[in-house]
Amino acid sequence: MTINFITHFFFFVFFLYTFPATCQDSDLETDCTNKWIHIRHLPPQFNLDLLSNCSAYPLFDNFCPYLANHGLGQKTHNKSHSWYRTDPFMLELVFHRRMLEYPCLTSDPTHANAVYVPYYGGLDSLKYLFGPEVNSSFQHGLDLYDFLVHVDSPNIWSRNYGHDHFMVMARPAWDFNQPLNSDPLYFGTSFLELPEFYNVTALTHESRAYPWQEQAIPYPTSFHPPNLAFFESWVNRLRRSRRTTLMLFAGGGGISANPNVRRSIRLECENATSMSANGTGYEKLCEFVDCSNGICQHDPIRFMKPMLQASFCLQPPGDTPTRRSTFDGILAGCIPVFFEDLSAKKQYGWHLPEEKYEEFSVSIPKEDVVFKGLSIVDVLTSIPRAQVKRMREKVLEMLPRVMYRKQGSSLGLRSKKDAFDIAIEGTLERIKSRLQEVAAQ
Repeated sequence: MTINFITHFFFFVFFLYTFPATCQDSDLETDCTNKWIHIRHLPPQFNLDLLSNCSAYPLFDNFCPYLANHGLGQKTHNKSHSWYRTDPFMLELVFHRRMLEYPCLTSDPTHANAVYVPYYGGLDSLKYLFGPEVNSSFQHGLDLYDFLVHVDSPNIWSRNYGHDHFMVMARPAWDFNQPLNSDPLYFGTSFLELPEFYNVTALTHESRAYPWQEQAIPYPTSFHPPNLAFFESWVNRLRRSRRTTLMLFAGGGGISANPNVRRSIRLECENATSMSANGTGYEKLCEFVDCSNGICQHDPIRFMKPMLQASFCLQPPGDTPTRRSTFDGILAGCIPVFFEDLSAKKQYGWHLPEEKYEEFSVSIPKEDVVFKGLSIVDVLTSIPRAQVKRMREKVLEMLPRVMYRKQGSSLGLRSKKDAFDIAIEGTLERIKSRLQEVAAQ
C-alpha cells in the first residue's frame, strides 16, 4: 500500500472511533421527530479491515487509490475542488462517512427509528467473487448475522427482528442473489437469499426486477462539490454549454454480431457520422466515446467534455439494466435516453420519481430499435427544440438528487437534498411502513 493510502486509512480509522455517537449539527435547526438513527458498532472485520485488503484481489482491481478522501478517491487534478476519481464500489465507505454527519444520530437504540449497520458487504463479497472462498459464497453474511443476533446486544436485533435495520451494499443486487442450492455455482453470493436477512433493507447500486429487501440508489459519480458556490458554478456552466451534438453514447460493447441494442446504437452512430446534420440545428448527429475495458471509470474528463456538448445521452442496458453513465449524463445536463424501464424508471423511484420521467428523459423501446429498424436520430430530431430546452431544465432540477456532495460540505449546499439525504428519507419511510405492517399482523 502507498504511504498516501496509509495516511488516509488511519485518519479514517481515527475519525470513526472518535466521532461522538450522538451528533447534532449546531448550524441546522433539525427536527429529528421520526428521524432518529442508531449506528451499530461492528468489529473492524466487517468494515475497516476490508479496506486494508484493498490490493488483495488482483482479478478484481487494486482499489487502494480510491479510498482517499473517505472513498471519493483522489482529485482529478491538484486544483480541483469538486471532481474526484471516484470508484462506484466505494459507496459503502462514502455512505458510512456521511452517516457520521447525520444530525439525528442517537446512542440509544430503543429511541431509534432505524438502525444503520456499517457493513461493507460489497467489499466483503470480493473474497467470494474473486478470492479464496469462491466455493463458499452461500456463507456470505452468516458471520455478520451471528454477531448482530448473538454477540452484540441481541436485544437491538430482537426488538424488531431486523425490520428496522439497513445497510449499503455497493454492487448490483444481482451479485447477491445466487440461490442457496445452486449447483454449479455461478457468479455472485447468496446474501440476499439468506432467510436471516429477509427483513433488512439493503441499499444497492441496482435492484432486481421484483425486489423485496433492496432499494436501488444512484451510483456515485465523480462530482462532489464542497459548497453551494461550486455547485451553482457547475450548474451555470451547464446552462451556458453549447450543445452541438444531437446524441452521444459513452460505453463499450456492441461489437458482437448478435442483435442487441448496443450494436444497433454503434451502427447508427457510425452511419450518422457520414450524414448531414443540416436543418437539425446541430453540427454533429452522433458521437461515440469508447469506454471499453473500464478506461473511463476513473477518468471523468474522457466522457464529461463530450457530454457537455450533447443534447441527449443514450443509456442502453449492458450486463445489468442500469449504468453509472446515467448519472454521469445527468450531472452533465445531458437528457437521458432509456431503452427499457428497468434501466431507471422501475428502480430509482426515490431519487427519480416515476411520474417525472416524461419531463426529463426519452424512452425508446429497444425492440423497436433492434428488430424494427427504428432510427434513434429520427426520434430525437423530431422533438421540438423548445421541448428539449424544457427537458434540460428539468434534468438540472433533478441533478442534486443524484449527486453525493462532499462530506463536511457547507451549510448552504446542505440545504439542497442530495442522493444521500433522499436515500435516508426513503429508508426511514420504508422502515416505518414495514414496522406498521408487522404490527398489524
